[in-house]
Amino acid sequence: MPEKIKIENGVVKTPSNPVIPFIEGDGIGIDIWKTAQKVFDAAVDLVYDGIRKVYWKEIFAGGKAYRKFNSWLPEETLDIISEYHVAIKGPLTTPVGGGIRSLNVALRQKLDLYACVRPVTWYQGVPSPVIHPDWVDMVIFRENTEDIYAGIEWMAHSEEVKKVIGFLKDEMDVNKIRFPESSSIGIKPVSKEGTERLVSAAIQYAVDHNRKSVTLVHKGNIMKFTEGAFKNWGYALAENNFSEHVFTWLQYDKIADEEGKEKANEIQSIAIDSGKIIIKDMIADAFLQQILTR
Repeated sequence: MPEKIKIENGVVKTPSNPVIPFIEGDGIGIDIWKTAQKVFDAAVDLVYDGIRKVYWKEIFAGGKAYRKFNSWLPEETLDIISEYHVAIKGPLTTPVGGGIRSLNVALRQKLDLYACVRPVTWYQGVPSPVIHPDWVDMVIFRENTEDIYAGIEWMAHSEEVKKVIGFLKDEMDVNKIRFPESSSIGIKPVSKEGTERLVSAAIQYAVDHNRKSVTLVHKGNIMKFTEGAFKNWGYALAENNFSEHVFTWLQYDKIADEEGKEKANEIQSIAIDSGKIIIKDMIADAFLQQILTR
């Protein structure tokens, strides 16, 4: 009998015959969904020998929703996703004209899907530009609703951007916009709350899955009050909320300053041997470079 997935005390409870809402998608989505569904069903049947089964429930967004309900993203679709706690979707078109700039962004923001979680690994035989692809085993937690994904921006030459640039110049004494007459402007909000819930989710994942480290990737060397704050709030969250599970580079630096690097290395080694997760940070440029070249 089909049943909804439930969440009890923060734990996902998946029944033997879960109902999964799906959005077919636009363009190639119409073609790939039919095939994907067959693959999913075959995989479940193979793994569970027919004991378990997925029941698919179609919901609507994108072109199909617009044609059917005159809405690119019906409220009913959002309500069903919230009710069933899960959904899978195909690629969605970008509506032409006003209203919604991106259906993907709208889904993230309306459902508050703040973490984009992407496991990354390498399968033997697949070509790779990485020097040691067999070393690649990471899970990326990317902010999904604030920062640049807040979508707060104004086009060059628009009345809105003129107001923003005028405010920055006249009220905030900003004189670093090199070409104000032809600049588009975007705002990058980074909050303490947003940082804490993202970093908390990443560390909890590391605890639950026996990961060795969590790296805060940022551009704090350039943007100290947004990217730099992300790093600082992330470290504080780790030390305050996960002290039994982690050892941070901030703690390492403090010990090194007070007792020397040899002592810091010793304590870090003890932390690693005891199963603690190392919390560190890295500038985004160096992070990407080292993934490719080391």
